[in-house]
Amino acid sequence: MTLLGIRLRQGEPIFDQLVFAAKKAFVSGGFAPGQSFPSVRTLAAELKIHPNTAHKVVQYLIQEGWLESRPGLGTVVAERSETPSGERSTILEQQAEQIVVEAKRLGLSLGDVTHVIESEWIKLEKPLEVKRR
Repeated sequence: MTLLGIRLRQGEPIFDQLVFAAKKAFVSGGFAPGQSFPSVRTLAAELKIHPNTAHKVVQYLIQEGWLESRPGLGTVVAERSETPSGERSTILEQQAEQIVVEAKRLGLSLGDVTHVIESEWIKLEKPLEVKRR
């Protein structure tokens, strides 16, 4: 287990993996609003990735409103603001479409997909476990 609870996988862009892992940590309570987020240098060193990739991830998360840059404090997790209902639906529909396409490609049934989604939902309701090395 590494920083953000992620093991980087081959075949999937590192940027996408890190953004997903960060968002998962935010919504599951792994990082609380106002909590310091690892610096670009720390992310790059701990995950053994190029600093430019770490910088792009942090900048993207700032742009998307997940993180804030505070002078003198560094980067912190942003307070959760209410996203308009229509925007939430659009985001969810896009993600659901990706899941459905991939499930059909793999030959999975609707029941299989529902089971996986329920399992993931339950996992996120539990506090993120921090494993020490």
